[in-house]
Amino acid sequence: MRIQWWLNTCSSANCATATHHSTISLPKQKEHACDDSISYSSISEAPASSTTSNNSTSSLESNLSIQTLPSVPSLQSLSPQNFTFSVSHHCVTTLEPHLSRPVTSLAVNNNLLYAATDHEINVYDRHTCTTIHAFNTQPTSTSNSTKTIAFSNNNTVITTHQDCKIRVWQNHKNIHHRMLATLPTVNDRLHRFLLPKNYVAIRRHEKRLWIEHADAVTGLAVSNGAIYSVSWDRTLKIWRLSDFRCVESLKAHEDAVNAVAVSNDGTVYTGSADKRIRVWARPAGEKRHVLVATLEKHKSAVNALALNDDASVLFSGACDRSILVWEREDSANHMVVSGALRGHQKAILCLVNVSDLLFSGSADRTVRIWKRAYDGRYGCLAVLDGHRKPVKSLAAIPEEYDQTSPKCSVSVFSGSLDGEIKVWQVSITSQ
Repeated sequence: MRIQWWLNTCSSANCATATHHSTISLPKQKEHACDDSISYSSISEAPASSTTSNNSTSSLESNLSIQTLPSVPSLQSLSPQNFTFSVSHHCVTTLEPHLSRPVTSLAVNNNLLYAATDHEINVYDRHTCTTIHAFNTQPTSTSNSTKTIAFSNNNTVITTHQDCKIRVWQNHKNIHHRMLATLPTVNDRLHRFLLPKNYVAIRRHEKRLWIEHADAVTGLAVSNGAIYSVSWDRTLKIWRLSDFRCVESLKAHEDAVNAVAVSNDGTVYTGSADKRIRVWARPAGEKRHVLVATLEKHKSAVNALALNDDASVLFSGACDRSILVWEREDSANHMVVSGALRGHQKAILCLVNVSDLLFSGSADRTVRIWKRAYDGRYGCLAVLDGHRKPVKSLAAIPEEYDQTSPKCSVSVFSGSLDGEIKVWQVSITSQ
């Protein structure tokens, strides 16, 4: 992406507070160098900390994340070095779809911003921030609330819900969204319901078809011609995009599954309330995915996962207040932890990676922006502060810019349990 080319000419960062401008310093770059099981009621309402990531070492030693994960080293760069660039940010506007309803999911597709608040999904023009329309507005009950939003192409929207269902919508010229299917489909059910072997026990004296989720569907990824869904029922299910048929169901974890991420090579990562991240892959010539590795370092529920552009780095956020950085080891076919990004004072609830920028939202009501330097250390570029309740969802997209200009920008959208969506403009200018 263009933004990655530009940022690779720079180095990054000490952390800036929510003030509008900061100058960032990180090591000089070499020329050749190339998550919901946490309940809302458990999230504290104490004021968010304004502490920045360029604190002294003694301050970091008192950080709650270090107390929780003392064995994992911090990856932040603490000392200023050569080559600086400046970062500025401001809140463009605040959207209020329904102040009485928390914003549970945000997603950007081309020029559209999708925002889920309870059962309703609002569609905005992301440039003008004007409402275009809303859909899924006729709930049968509160169990129809939307958990996640994803896209398979420019015109197909896929949503997951509290009622155990996955719904597929067609965007008709941005005028309205028409429901195409509810997964599992009627045809898929009819194909399997007669055979007893297609039923699994979900609790005592209750069975369901293995193609059905038995609890809220909390995570979704679309890749490689398939839909990957995870649920509080502890399973990972894989659906074929061509006919929306469920082709696999895996008992993924021992507790609720909160997040899923999929790389371009088909490797699947799932994060759970059982504190583990599991890695799944389908061996050549096989029809089913198998467990490749279990990543265990977090000390509490894993709420969010994100992969960088080439899937060589996995980021995981948990209730232990840390973002762990996992990197592929040359001698292994899975990830190993390289360190932790610390600074949030409460649980990490959402993560989004855009180019080589990582955005993290937390129960401490802030959004942090991270960037990696060539030596593997990270800097916090900025802290976006202004929400009154935990930041539950994030979306970000780079804006077009002139390569001859020293400045580039990223649009960031943060959704909170206070019912507000804040639209941020983050600008990075070379010095």
